Amino acid sequence: MMPATLIYRRLASPLHAARATVGAAWTIALILTALSSEHPLVLGTLTLSIVLAGACAGVGPQLVRSLRTAAIVAIPIVVVNVLASRDGLTVFVRLGDLGPFGQGNLTVEALVYGLIIALKVTVIMLATTLASLAVDPDELLRVVRRLSFRSALTASLATRMIPVLAGDAQRLSEAQRTRPASAGGRTRERVRLLSAIVGSSLDRAMDMAATLELRGFAGAVRAPRRTVVWSRHDLAFAISAALLLALTLAARLGSVAAFNAYPQVHAAGIPQALGLSALIAAAVLFPFLDRRGIEP
Repeated sequence: MMPATLIYRRLASPLHAARATVGAAWTIALILTALSSEHPLVLGTLTLSIVLAGACAGVGPQLVRSLRTAAIVAIPIVVVNVLASRDGLTVFVRLGDLGPFGQGNLTVEALVYGLIIALKVTVIMLATTLASLAVDPDELLRVVRRLSFRSALTASLATRMIPVLAGDAQRLSEAQRTRPASAGGRTRERVRLLSAIVGSSLDRAMDMAATLELRGFAGAVRAPRRTVVWSRHDLAFAISAALLLALTLAARLGSVAAFNAYPQVHAAGIPQALGLSALIAAAVLFPFLDRRGIEP
């Protein structure tokens, strides 16, 4: 079986029907909203909204798997911040003198701030996963082609080769498991597997380079500009991205849903945070309401 990789497939969803550049801009707006927010309610709502958006886009199971991976990544982030941070006034565990590391006082503020960082990392992982699954990489690279054809071609080939190399690694690993155990142990087996994968990738790269040269890619010129016609889905996701950035900027300038973890945890304006969270969720999800013209 092929390993689980994040590969784009055209599905019947508004995000798949939208232009790739608009989808990428919408993803960047999600990430900027997460990076600019500090309140746990806002970040939690944004996380849930992205998961629901993935379900509406038909890639819900993949996002749930990404959420599990994010949870695994989040635990070390929280633990390291609790152990390393010396800020905060509310001590819940005293480890005593740790020598050159000072007093080992674990604070509630460090725990809360670690959770906030973990939430931001989770949002970024979910947003990039959703973009990988629902934004056409070839269409994005066609945009880059107008600026640099060779860079676009290199990126396109690298993107297409990821599942191929993953399949090679899976097949070689299965073939290796059918052989009797060698005297060198698992370390030597892994080295041999890696050497085989690298050698196969180099051979494939030489064959592909020769094929591209024969087809005249070396003398390709910059692609001409074409007239862009925006669909209703393009407009919906562009408006959604603009609303997210506007809400984020207004919240920062107006100190709405302010949250401070240090020196003591302080959350001001819980009703404001709830209202902002509701607006952000609506801005993220409203483009998925119109499902006309989304045939794959």
